[in-house]
Amino acid sequence: MSSQIKMAETPPGIEGQGFFATSLDSVVGLARKNSIWPLPFATSCCGIEFMATMASHYDLARFGSERLSFTPRQADLLMVMGTIAKKMGPVLRHVYEQMAEPRWVIAVGACASSGGIFDTYSVLQGIDRIIPVDVYVPGCPPRPEQIIDGVMRIQDLIGKESVRRRNSEEYKKLMEEYMIK
Repeated sequence: MSSQIKMAETPPGIEGQGFFATSLDSVVGLARKNSIWPLPFATSCCGIEFMATMASHYDLARFGSERLSFTPRQADLLMVMGTIAKKMGPVLRHVYEQMAEPRWVIAVGACASSGGIFDTYSVLQGIDRIIPVDVYVPGCPPRPEQIIDGVMRIQDLIGKESVRRRNSEEYKKLMEEYMIK
């Protein structure tokens, strides 16, 4: 088996220190995962913990997420934090649809993930009923360390994602399930 592997000759001019070969998916994944532009959608106490995450003691900027975006057209990571009322659901979905591809979502805290302690008719029992969620951060409210861990999990997902994944049949089927064009 190993006798079938052969080394190709290096093209002239592309040799020496500072050159390496890799795949396009790896390079794009590396760039994307270290330059996330999050859009915080905070409605309650989880938003306060997110503020602590951005402060100097925890410093989310160390993970390439320093530039917060408060417009969906300039964001690629939607961080939903707190209780989402059913009346707020269409607004959240509209914000998600305005984001450019590729886009990712983190549900921060018990309320965004499952409705939390608010098992009532007026509270959405998890944002995954209206938009697809990539990472769930548990807690009520989650500590800043947990939010940082959630961002690191999303970075892992972004770094390993194929550039062509968004054109796959599986992804198109997921968007159809949520009735997103």
